Amino acid sequence: MADKRDCYEVLGISKGASEDEIKKAYRKLAKQYHPDLHPGDKEAEEKFKELGEAYEILSDPDKKAKYDQYGHAAFDPSAGFGGAGAGGFGFDDLGDILGNIFGGGFGGFGGGGTRRNGPQKGESVRISLTLTFEEAVFGCQKEIAVPRIENCDECGGSGAAPGTSAETCPNCHGSGTVVTQQRTMFGVMQSQTACPHCRGTGKIVKTPCSRCDGKGKIKRTKKFNVTIPAGIDDGQTIPLRGQGHVGVNGGPNGDVLVTVRVKSHALFERDGQNVYMELPISFVQAALGAELEVPTLDGKVKYELPEGTQSGDMFRLKGKGIPYLNSSSRGDQFVTVYIVTPKNLTKEQKELLRKYGEATGEADGVKQGIFGKKKKKG
Repeated sequence: MADKRDCYEVLGISKGASEDEIKKAYRKLAKQYHPDLHPGDKEAEEKFKELGEAYEILSDPDKKAKYDQYGHAAFDPSAGFGGAGAGGFGFDDLGDILGNIFGGGFGGFGGGGTRRNGPQKGESVRISLTLTFEEAVFGCQKEIAVPRIENCDECGGSGAAPGTSAETCPNCHGSGTVVTQQRTMFGVMQSQTACPHCRGTGKIVKTPCSRCDGKGKIKRTKKFNVTIPAGIDDGQTIPLRGQGHVGVNGGPNGDVLVTVRVKSHALFERDGQNVYMELPISFVQAALGAELEVPTLDGKVKYELPEGTQSGDMFRLKGKGIPYLNSSSRGDQFVTVYIVTPKNLTKEQKELLRKYGEATGEADGVKQGIFGKKKKKG
């Protein structure tokens, strides 16, 4: 018993704490370290057990008096005090204690939980749908096949063969739960568990349906037409409400959640509602300016390239980007130009370039000042 912490220290109270103060301290810490809030946390589980042991002792006037006089040794049979058996507190002994202390059920310890055979919403079905870049930009209609669980059309979901019906479970009288009692340090406590006869359904099927083997449910694939809104992006989800797995005990169906995956485009790259592309131009077009035909999502448009354009310059085409969801507005298209150096020049073309170089002073080397300026930081 020497390794056990002081009960007052465990609950964070003074030795003269009242019965009400002891209970309040336990309530607060039990909620803080309850295993349902820390799944898989062994440290929290041990703290919770330690709290239970401390509260078991300090909440009982007789045990508290012995503890105040002798400490944990009062409950150690080997110490010669008779052993009050306070050291064996565990989750199985806890039963429905929290349900009584905190009012109603608390996690997996029973105590006033809801009816197990009450209506429950069905689970959702997740579907992935691949779209082309253009389909995502402009929207479309798609047909999808959804595997889902439905009520058996032979028995209507009852699980009983046609002409028969499920009967109320005689063990739980249709509640789906049974009440058990156990004696704890607080007296006789009650807890609810699933009825073992009907497995929590509240019904007994004596003549099961041959189509669903008495389960009342079958797996079936149903097809739906999905409207893909213009401007949807990769990873976004479209919900089809009430089209998922059937609910339990009359509960609503779950949903179908369609997550879109958008293929990349050979020319355009998306960033939000804007699109970006690179466009090759010749040295002559860059130097003298030109009327360009620029590809866009809506087809080719004309653009007047100004003379003296540099490789890497970017221009914007307003309203040629991605539509905003549920809106007539659109983003923009940004075009970055880069100059393509000509290859395989003819003798005449080379001579013309040399004359151009002589005229500009570039024929004998790099033009003075071409690397003479620092790039401004954007």
